[in-house]
Amino acid sequence: MSRLAEFRAAEKALQEQLAQLESLKNDAGLKKEIEFEEKLQGLMKTYGKSLRDIIAILDPNPKSSLHQAVAPKTRRARVVKVYQNPHTGELIETKGGNHRGLKAWKEQYGASTVDSWLRA
Repeated sequence: MSRLAEFRAAEKALQEQLAQLESLKNDAGLKKEIEFEEKLQGLMKTYGKSLRDIIAILDPNPKSSLHQAVAPKTRRARVVKVYQNPHTGELIETKGGNHRGLKAWKEQYGASTVDSWLRA
């Protein structure tokens, strides 16, 4: 990319960002949030409180709050798959695809062929 094209692309991006900034400046919701933040900062200075103090006042028991009370999801148990080699009659039972014998079969016969040996 030439320096001129690079300059024009940067200039265009700057104009877009300036337009976005202007639209945000005119947003009533943003103005209310800024006003709230300024008033909150003033109150914190007046009473000598920090953000941690405010959080402790509003949520004195953080361990029991809703966002932390949700139990972590548990993984479902993996299903045992049984493969039977039609050439040798050998069976392999596995819960994953990392079985040494299954890998050897896939190398020898091909993955799609071995997958077709899956017993229901």
